[in-house]
Formats: sequence, structure tokens, C-alpha cells
Amino acid sequence: LLHLKQTRHLMLPSDYHFEYTDCDVLGSRWRVAVPNKPDTCTGLPDPVKGTQCTFSCSEGEFLDMRSQECQKCSGGTYSLGTGVAFDEWDSMPAGFISHGMNMNIADIYTNCSNSTWIPKGDYIASNIDECTSTLSYAVSLKKAGTVSFEYFYPDNTIFFEFYVQNDQCESTDSEGRWMRTSEKDWTPHNLKLNRGNNVLYWRTTSFALVGSAVKPVLLRNIAISGVAYTSECFHCKPGTYSAKPGSAHCTPCPADSYSNKGATVCQQCEVDKYAEAGSGSCKRRPACTTSDYFYTHTPCDSKGQTQLMYKWIEPKICSEIVEGTVHNSTGGAVKLPASGQMETCPPCNPGFSVTNTSGCEPCPHGSYSNGTACAECPVGTEPVVGFEYKWWNKMPDNMRSSVYSNSYSGLRRWEVAGEYIYTTQGDLDSDYMMLSLTVPGYRLPHSVAKDDERSELSRISFVFETQCTADCTLYFMAGYSERTNDMVEHWSGSTRKQSYSYLVKSNSTVSFTWGFQRTQAYTFHTLQYSSDFAKMYTVQITNVVGGVASQCRHCALGSGSASECVPCPPAHYMVNGTGVCKSCPPNTFIRADQTVGEAACIHCGPNTHSNKAHSACVSDCRLDLQSTGGGEVLQYDFTPLANITSFQSSPRFTSKGLRYFHQFRVGLCGEEGREVAVCVDNVTESRKEVRGYACQSTVVPSEVRGQSVVSSQPFTIGDTLIGVTSDTSLDSIASLESSFITKSNLPDVIFYYRSSETTQACKKGRTTTIRLRCDPTVAGKDQITLPSKCSEGTCDGCSFHFLWRSLYACPLCTESHYREIVSACIQGIQRTTYVWQQPLQCTGGVSLPAQTVSACVTLDFWLKVGVSTGTVAAILLISISCYFWKRTRKLEYKYSKLMMTAGDKECELPAADSCAIMEGEDAEDDLIYLTKKSFFTKIKSFSRERSSDGFDSVPLKSSSGLEMEMS
Repeated sequence: LLHLKQTRHLMLPSDYHFEYTDCDVLGSRWRVAVPNKPDTCTGLPDPVKGTQCTFSCSEGEFLDMRSQECQKCSGGTYSLGTGVAFDEWDSMPAGFISHGMNMNIADIYTNCSNSTWIPKGDYIASNIDECTSTLSYAVSLKKAGTVSFEYFYPDNTIFFEFYVQNDQCESTDSEGRWMRTSEKDWTPHNLKLNRGNNVLYWRTTSFALVGSAVKPVLLRNIAISGVAYTSECFHCKPGTYSAKPGSAHCTPCPADSYSNKGATVCQQCEVDKYAEAGSGSCKRRPACTTSDYFYTHTPCDSKGQTQLMYKWIEPKICSEIVEGTVHNSTGGAVKLPASGQMETCPPCNPGFSVTNTSGCEPCPHGSYSNGTACAECPVGTEPVVGFEYKWWNKMPDNMRSSVYSNSYSGLRRWEVAGEYIYTTQGDLDSDYMMLSLTVPGYRLPHSVAKDDERSELSRISFVFETQCTADCTLYFMAGYSERTNDMVEHWSGSTRKQSYSYLVKSNSTVSFTWGFQRTQAYTFHTLQYSSDFAKMYTVQITNVVGGVASQCRHCALGSGSASECVPCPPAHYMVNGTGVCKSCPPNTFIRADQTVGEAACIHCGPNTHSNKAHSACVSDCRLDLQSTGGGEVLQYDFTPLANITSFQSSPRFTSKGLRYFHQFRVGLCGEEGREVAVCVDNVTESRKEVRGYACQSTVVPSEVRGQSVVSSQPFTIGDTLIGVTSDTSLDSIASLESSFITKSNLPDVIFYYRSSETTQACKKGRTTTIRLRCDPTVAGKDQITLPSKCSEGTCDGCSFHFLWRSLYACPLCTESHYREIVSACIQGIQRTTYVWQQPLQCTGGVSLPAQTVSACVTLDFWLKVGVSTGTVAAILLISISCYFWKRTRKLEYKYSKLMMTAGDKECELPAADSCAIMEGEDAEDDLIYLTKKSFFTKIKSFSRERSSDGFDSVPLKSSSGLEMEMS
């Protein structure tokens, strides 16, 4: 017992530490001593009553477990009181878990095990592939608290969400969990946490399937408050310090100073060294080069003069006295060039006038200027308002420059240089040098009529140039604000001086941003491409609310006021140099960008007609076409196909195996007020929508955001109907006939469309042809196929071609498409049936006539009629034969009588004048047959044979009336 007591008294405070037991149902707990070595179990202090579970210390304090009282943190340390902080990311801190997973519903074989968050020293970076990467941390709060962190989220092609799940696995609201893209540099975010268990999730998913490289999401300075207690203070990390006891956080060291871990004060760097803010060490100053300064023009002074000035890029880190350097050929540091001589200021930008102090101010409404003095627009004219910047002595009031960076950001920016504005050196080659233009909105001129078919509100044009030695990129973005702008176009590498125009179709597109990045690879060392630059020469935007005018144009005058401009009536154009409106020819529309001159009237394409406002040509989905070979006229009605139709390309895959599609939406035809095709972007905050006859977007099946499909990168491929015809080319648009070969004798009907949006690759805009082919076997309305050689619907990215096979693409049925079949006469009834000609190649139109029934006569009746008619005809024929036989016998008798008379006087011819029947002979002749013979006697006489001398026997009458036979 004595030995045990001596051993107990020998236990030193360094051999154990204190901890609290778990809280009981009453909220009480005990303080117990826990040995630092597992084999020591004796000599420990007895347990004592601990503080209440709700007890906590304030910020800058920690709980001394021996006294169970709060003590202030000493200098060089800090404490959150009831919180924990994570500001060093050399490795993954304890408690944090990161894993990658595949959110694509269909692709179960994509390997995402390596797609995790990666510690980068001062921050942690997300993955940049199409896998979903999650960073999580579980914490138990004894009371309600908060979580705060800073993030850098520059790329809106990534989904970035932060949410918290509690004990019941309930998450934060679905809307507030989505992070907003960073407007500039690091963005702070905080969220309240409830008492109990909380699991924090940071999750990213990329959907940038094409285009430039994805920029990761960066996190730093994660702090959580509301934990049970803090029993110790944390040392300030290198580059920070806390001078006073009881600090809740550490302060970064200013530029040109540094500090070690747990510092109470920052140390100044030596003269030949420098340090950025928050540095843990100093670096030797490099020799100054020509990349360390920039040139600019001073604002015009009161004398109207300006001066070319050279300035060091701030903060200046280079040295002008360093000997021997590889950065220049002179063997030493360069000096700042002397300022140039005073020069006459260029004129103000168009629409501005020079003030008494040689500054520039906008001309009042209703006036214009070429950059010198303002002048009122004459009566009958109106100002052409907007902004045109081509002189750069001062940054315009509605433009500003900034830098997007994933680390410290200095004051580098776009600088004005008289005839252009250009980019200066950045902190890192991967920084984004941003130039932004913001306008309040748009208003069409009074001389332009408003119309739903006219989509152009404004047009922004700019002239630029880039010079690069690496993979630099110039981005042009548009949207509602800098933070939500979407990329419109980009140019990689060096580009010659050129212009670009973009059509503004929405009043919500009021922000435009140019971003220049020297390289996409993140660099953390000496600048390598600081000499690369982008220059902007001119920027012009039209129809801006509150804009200025550089010229005035004639307009039509209203009847109420002599100076009030009004639009010309529909289908009218303005005669050049006058305010007179003249009617356009029939079936034409007025060009949106030109309403003056007869050239403003554009004829509608085949089988289309102008709308009521004569601002566009439309089709009512009905047309007549000549059949092949110049035969009959075919009538079509495509109304059943006029509804919005969606279809997809064949699946495509990224390098990770993520499956995605190109989705197309088509609104074939229709009059004014028709439903149009809409493609959306549900990835970014802008929720961009494009509308037209045809559009395309990229879709990915996914469970992100609770959506079955993620849609991004929408653009129109046809917002203007050019014409409808069976010809294979129209208005310089050719239909891809070789990929849609047909054996049908019916012509394909082709719809031609054009998009007004131009891109770097499609300088004349995109075009689309939809070939409608009659196919009676396809009753559906969405049987659309893509060219076999171009699985994405296009081979060059500018011309799109589709084949739409459907029953409803057949011509309307006419009488020539069916024939009649007549049945036999059965029981006095005959039926006539109508059937379609096969193969049937028509739809709708005339209906097939119903079967008809008519009375008829059977074959037996006609047979009887034929027999009776034949019998009558035979009797009649016999009677006629008998008649002529009788006449013949008379002639024979007279001939015989003549011969008898000639026999009485030999060798003497009779002296009769004629052998005709003499007067009185008929009576004599009649006596021959007074004696009637029976039928058989006549038959016998008919059959009497001739005599031996060759003459027939002829019965004669004697003078006494007795019959005798003469031979």
C-alpha cells in the first residue's frame, strides 16, 4: 500500500491529459485523466465534476482543463473558441474524406476512383474531369454554430454545390446549395449549422465536353464553430501573425515582409528581396525587364495635350540595380524609359464633345457629334444612338478592368494607350485579364417597328488583335452580369487584326466581358509569357438606352408633329435622303439592318409569304409542287409535323467514358404566333435560352441537381426560313443529297433555314436543311435521321442536314390515287368498290369513296333476247330471199318467151324494141299463177331437173288457159 501511494505521487502532469466523458441525459459530464502511455493505469488524479455540456469559451480563448476555466491564447496563436479551422492544405486534414463517383445513369463502367479533391498547400482543388468529386467532413456540434469558407469558382461549365446533412439525413434547401460563380478572386460563403451531427459536403461535376480546359474549384480557410470546446490554441501558419493575446485569427503579413509559424510580428525583407502578401519567406528581386513596365497616355490637360507615360507595374518587385541577368542582352537591369513629349489629344469618341477642361462629355439627346462639337439633328431625322469607342486616352465610365486569379491579385489590368487598349503583365501567366462593358438596356429607334419575328435588339462589334508565344486565349462573353456571363466565342494563339460582331436578342444581355489568358496551365513560378498581349482597337454597340449619337438619319414623320419620327407602315421602305415611305413589291419583307432604299425589300423564298409586319417570311405548312417529269401538281400539308420535335444524335463519349448526345429541337413551319424551338442551358446560373426554327444543345444523362438530363451549350442552327422547295440548293445553301439516296419517284420537299449568329468557324452563320420524304410505313412524327457520314448532323459544324421520313410528308390524296372495281351482276344487283392504287404514296386529301350499288340485268335475259332477235332476223332474211327469187323467175320467163318468138323466124332476130314488159303483159303473167299450187308442188317445181338441152322447163299457159310445159 505504501509502495502504491509512492508510485501514485510520482505520476507527472506530462504523463497524462484530461478529457471529458460523454454527456448524460442531464447534460452533465466528468473530467477524467487519461494516461499518455497505455501501460500506465495508476497514479492518475481522481475524476472531478466537469463543466456543463453547453459550456464553451469565446473566440481567442481556450479551455484550461486543469482549472476548467477559459484562458486567452498567447501571441502567435489563435482560437475560434467553439470552433475549428483548416487553413493549411499540404495534405488532407484529419476528418476530411474525398472520393469520386459516376453520376451518369447509363455509364456504369466509368472509372472515377481517382477523381478526388487534391491539397495544393494554401488551398484544395477539385477534379476537372466529368466525374463527380465529393469532399466531406463530419462534425458534432454541442450548440448551433456556423461554417465559413472561401472559394474560387471561375468556370461555369462545372456544377459546384455545398450542402449539409443532419442526423435525419436532411439536406439544405435545393436552391441555396448551388454556389455562384466568383465575380472576382476568392468569394466568402457561410452557413448556419444546427446542434447535433452535421456532415458537410462540397461536390463538383464538370460538363465541359468541348472547348477549352476546365478550371477547377478552389477551397481555403474552412472554419466551423459550435463544437464542444477547444482545449488548445493553434499556431499561426507561416506568412501570418497575431500580435496580441486572445486573437481569433491570424493576420497575413503585408507585401515585402514574411513570418515563420507562430509569429507575433512580421519581418521585413532585405533590400534586394521581396515577398508577396502572406508570404512565409522572401525571394530575391529579379532584374527589371521591359515586361516590368507599361505605357499609357495621360488624360488630356487643360491645353488639350496628352503625354506618353511609362510606369512600373505595381507592386514593383524587380530591381534596377541588379548586375548580370539573363533577362536582357545588356547584362544588367533596364531603366524606366523617359516620358514622351506632349502631344495634341485625339478627338473625343463619336457622340462626345470637348469640354473647356479638354475633357469629353456626352452630347445631349437629339444631337450628334464626330468627337468635336455637338449639333442638333435636323428636322425629319433621328440620332443613331449607341457607343463607339476608338480613342483610348481614358477608360470609359461604363467599362472597367479586373483580374481573375487563383492566388494573390495585384493591380495589373488593361491599360489605355491612345489608339487601343491592351493587357499588361499579370501576377501569373494563368491569370484572366478581364475587360468589362455594361449598358443599361436597349431601345429600337422610333423609325423601326417592333415585331416578334425581328430578334435583333442591338449589335456589338469590336476590332482586336492578339500576339502570343504560348497557348494564349482571348474569350468574349455576354450575359446579365460579369458573374453570370456565358462564353460566346474564343480565339486561341496569335490572331491578326480582325473584327467580330455579335447580335443581342434579349434585353437581359447587358454585360460584355473580354478575358485574356496567357496560358491555361496553372503556374506558380517566374512569369514566362509576360510579353504576350491582347489589344482592343474599337468597340461599338448600337441602340443603347442613354447612348450617344455620331450621326443622324432620315425618318418618316408622324401626322401629329412635324418633328416626331415614326416607323414606315408595314411593307414600306424609306426612299434614300427623304422621309418618304414607299411600298415594297408584293411578298417581300424589310431587312432588319436596313430600312432605307429599295434594296431593303427582300423577296420571300419559294412557297413562303411575308408575315403581317413584313419583317420575315413564314410558311403555313401547305404548298403545291410539280411532280417529277412535269406531271400533276402535288399538294402537301405538313401541319401534323409543325409541332416542336426533339431528336438526338448517336451517343458520343469523353476520354473518361462519359456518354453524351447532341440534342436537336425543330419547329418546322407555321404562321405568326407559332411555337418555336427552344434549347436551354440548365448548368450555369444564366439559364441561357435560344429560340428559332431549329437549335442544338449538348445533353448528358445525369442525376445531378435532381435532373434526369443536363443540357448545356445551346445555339441556334436556323432562325430564318429561306424557302421550301424540291430543289437541292437554294440561296447558296446546298442540301446533302448523297447521304439521303431514294428510289421513290416522289420528290423530297426541303426546308431551308439560316441562322444569323456568326462564329469564328462559321463567319456567314449556320444553315440547316430538313428533307421531308414520303414514307407511308412511318406513322410517327419524329422519325428523323442524320447523315451517315456526319453522325452529328453536320460535317463542318456550320451546315446541318436532316432527313425526316413520315406518312405526313406524303402529298395529299386525289382522285388519281384510287381506282374502281365493278362486280358481276348478281340477282339484278351490281356493286362498285373503290381501292387505293398500290403502293400508296399519299395521305389525307380526298377520302376513298364509299361502295355503290346499282340495278342490272342478268345473262339469261339477254340470251333470250338474242335468240328471239336471231329468229326474227332469219325469217326476215328468208322472206327477202323469196321475194327476190320471184322477181328472178319473172325475168327468166320473159327471156324464155323472147327465145320462143325468135325460134319461129329462123335467122331473124325479133323486132321488139325492148325486152321490157309491155303493156298488158303483167296481166298475162298473172294468169300463169291463177291456178294455185300447193306448198309441196312448189317445192317439186323448185327441184325440177333441167332438160337434156340444158334449159329448164318453164310452165306456159296456152291461149285456152291450159297449162303446158315448154322445154
